Amino acid sequence: MGVIISQAVALLVIASLVAVAARRLRLPYTVGLVLAGIGLSLSGFGTGTSLTHDLIFLGILPPLLFEAALGIPWSEFRRDAIPIVGLATLGVILSAALVAAGMVQLLGWPTHPALIFGVLIAATDPVAVIAMFKSIPVPRRSRLLVEAESLLNDGVAAVLFGMVLAWDGIAAPGALAVSLDLVLVVGGGLAVGIACAVVALALAGRADDHLVETVLTAVAAYGSFLAAENLHVSGVLATVAAGLVMGKADLPWLKKSCIITPRGREFLKPFWEFAAFVANSLIFLLIGLAVPAGRLIGSGSFALLVTIGLVLAARAAAVYGIGISFSRTRWAISSAAQHILWWGGLRGALGLALALSLPPELAYRGDIIVMTFGVVVFSVVIQGLSMPSLLKKLKACESE
Repeated sequence: MGVIISQAVALLVIASLVAVAARRLRLPYTVGLVLAGIGLSLSGFGTGTSLTHDLIFLGILPPLLFEAALGIPWSEFRRDAIPIVGLATLGVILSAALVAAGMVQLLGWPTHPALIFGVLIAATDPVAVIAMFKSIPVPRRSRLLVEAESLLNDGVAAVLFGMVLAWDGIAAPGALAVSLDLVLVVGGGLAVGIACAVVALALAGRADDHLVETVLTAVAAYGSFLAAENLHVSGVLATVAAGLVMGKADLPWLKKSCIITPRGREFLKPFWEFAAFVANSLIFLLIGLAVPAGRLIGSGSFALLVTIGLVLAARAAAVYGIGISFSRTRWAISSAAQHILWWGGLRGALGLALALSLPPELAYRGDIIVMTFGVVVFSVVIQGLSMPSLLKKLKACESE
């Protein structure tokens, strides 16, 4: 236990120093953490803590997802639910298919590992997206679309990832089986999250103590995730659903006794902001420390450039294709918002967690992990650094 605490303290000290330096250099905090982690890794510095699937899923994701969902405005989310769901479902499927096809045609990968990589890299990552948008001003609707999509599309990607991983390469699952699994995993995750939130709110309504109420939100965040994973449904969507419900004080189907007190809600925001800051600090620093820099810079650099190009092209096809389909409806997405959706669709912790969970005997496992790290670093560093410039150009074009 003492070793774990020492490692966590060391990481937080480094993250705090990076935060101070990033602010003075006017760099996004997450970019500074990843670059610092890469620099420490190349210098041979080690913290003794490694990036694992369990660390990301069980330790990092629940507080980040819950904190983000708490801040989603319910009325705006409901208004744009149709395009958000379209991006989170059809967008993920289209992006995964295009990336997989490109890996097969351009890099000569076998179909099975290409599909696995296409699926795990298709979903945008809520951790990276929300962390980036906290440091730069983004139009309100564009921010809602990007953040809400990133919170929802992980459930679809996780279902497809499990199905593709189980596919033996001989008989592909039918469309009906895929649809049923999607409904079960997505619907089950949402149901578990809502149930956990309602129970937590019912208890909080009888507590009348802001500290107890805050503890109950933490129980809902982690409890919904763990309960859903144990039931083999989406833990990500369960935590998101719990956050959405607990973030809305006056849902019509909730009793008045199931409402957190004003003092409790006032205390919740800084508490969860602190929890998200700690989780963000750990995950992005560990990503930088775990980057296989030697393989990325060496013989795999050409393959990595091709892969990054494929991921960006597939994301563009999904965003602009779906954008066109809504162009003559009340959910029309402006050109500027589509550009933000495309370039702001970062990859991060979720894709890495899925890649690290692959069985050791899987063909191309090492290549999948290396390509995933490469795409994540490009997303966080290059797209994260260039996003403010893109927003300025879009604003200038709109004002002309």
